Amino acid sequence: MTGRIPAHEPFNSPLESRNVENRLLKQYRAIAHKLHPIVTVGGQGLTEGIQIELDRALTDHELVKIRVNVGDRETRDTIIKSLTETSAAELVQKIGHTATLLRHSSSADPRKSNLQRPL
Repeated sequence: MTGRIPAHEPFNSPLESRNVENRLLKQYRAIAHKLHPIVTVGGQGLTEGIQIELDRALTDHELVKIRVNVGDRETRDTIIKSLTETSAAELVQKIGHTATLLRHSSSADPRKSNLQRPL
């Protein structure tokens, strides 16, 4: 697949892994800058519907923004950590109430995937 940003590859040295990791994170953040939040966690907190929708969004889009509109910072951090663990996603960036999650999917539709299609 041309144009696809690769997943993590094996590294030869710790310095090389850090440079590649930083380069990929910068690319992911640049792509996510143009995205709008797909999933919103509201006052009811984490529900089964939110987890199902996040799983669907990560499968289709691979890179998604979520918005967490709950109380204080500790609660937001706890919810974001719980969502990343339950969905097997990686936290790319967190700014305020918005977090960007990444989960590579081999069955992603090229028309929907934020990593495969031009924005």
